[in-house]
Amino acid sequence: MALTKVSSSIHFGTHTAKLGGGGEPATGRWVPNADVYITEGGLVVKVELAGMRSDSLEIIVEGNRLRISGEREDCCRPSSCNFVIMEISYGPFETALEIPPEYDLSLAKAVYLNGFLRIDVPAAKSGQGKTKKVPISEGK
Repeated sequence: MALTKVSSSIHFGTHTAKLGGGGEPATGRWVPNADVYITEGGLVVKVELAGMRSDSLEIIVEGNRLRISGEREDCCRPSSCNFVIMEISYGPFETALEIPPEYDLSLAKAVYLNGFLRIDVPAAKSGQGKTKKVPISEGK
């Protein structure tokens, strides 16, 4: 399973996320960088979200779909500055992944540590659940 970028979308299996960002101010949506990989215990989704707090993030499970959203505040610069380069995206974001049925999203666990959100999804033993919110704990 590969994560590939196709025109203005990212695909993982049937994952599709519209790309915004690239330095747009808080009015635009953006999509954070993500890695998805398989381990002996299941599937790992790792999302790069530097400068955010875990309470600014939300993970929703809808059937076999994992939706990650939040908002990165732009509160560290003066409002009158003139950018030479702006590569950090601010404002709201959302991305969604359709997880293959061999993984059980009802048992997903999330940890946010050092600017990375890691979601572990174990291999499935039974069918997918309904809609649920995945709690995010602070890493130690």
